[in-house]
Amino acid sequence: MSAQPPVLLEAVRINQIGEKRTFSLAPDAEARRTIARWLKILDLPRFEAELTLVPSRAGWHLSGRLTAEAVQACGLTLEPVEEQIDETFGLDLVEADEDAASPEVEVSLEEDAPDLVTDGRIDLSRHVLEHLSLALNPFPRKPGAVFEAPEETAEISPFAVLKGHVKPRTDSDD
Repeated sequence: MSAQPPVLLEAVRINQIGEKRTFSLAPDAEARRTIARWLKILDLPRFEAELTLVPSRAGWHLSGRLTAEAVQACGLTLEPVEEQIDETFGLDLVEADEDAASPEVEVSLEEDAPDLVTDGRIDLSRHVLEHLSLALNPFPRKPGAVFEAPEETAEISPFAVLKGHVKPRTDSDD
């Protein structure tokens, strides 16, 4: 994937959230092709998302539901494999401390550490596409596809001498 996901929704300013904001997302065919290229999948014939953004004690909470049909290449045969996605997600968002003297990176082992909001804006596109990418099967396999190890060739490798399988050739062998 390239560094930046495609923009599907304008970033939301935190001062415009109010009590609750809802968003519906149904990208057109061209946007879905762009998303498919970004995800490095074959096709994305259908993709929709419903999002809700509400204030929370520490910042904001973004929840959503993604439904999609994705087409990926089989990991064994490279043939197209269709996948139905129906996922819900939720994540907490907190405003980054921009008054800090030096940008410190805090590493947390917590599973649900909140995402940071920078410049007073929440990038909904990034969060939606991140969750779509996590919902994709990382090892798509066409039904019935089985890995078959290739047969070993009888050809003598130049490194076989090092393994001791072949007697080194000498001038007296001519």
